[in-house]
Amino acid sequence: QVQLVESGGGLVQPGGSLRLSCAASGRASGIGYMGWFRQAPGKERELVATISAGGNTNYADSVKGRFTISRDSAKNTLYLQMNSLKPEDTAVYYCRLSAAIANYWGQGTQVTVSS
Repeated sequence: QVQLVESGGGLVQPGGSLRLSCAASGRASGIGYMGWFRQAPGKERELVATISAGGNTNYADSVKGRFTISRDSAKNTLYLQMNSLKPEDTAVYYCRLSAAIANYWGQGTQVTVSS
């Protein structure tokens, strides 16, 4: 069983930065990728960024050039560095681990971008 715990969300002004963290515990075999998704009020959950087991990254067009996904394998932690934040980035951000036999989600962390 895998548990994912996000942290680092909060209130930030437009143009500001935040770094989200996702600490993973437990064991999973056949990991395909880890990633960040977000869900704004009244909208569907959407992909923000992913990083494959081999280190390949993928970003939503809306965050390219502003967000950076990374991981620290020694700490079993996934990160999302978010710069130049916009009000439309306001959402609950979820960490996801996609493995061969199951997908796991964290509980989410709220990011609010507002002046």
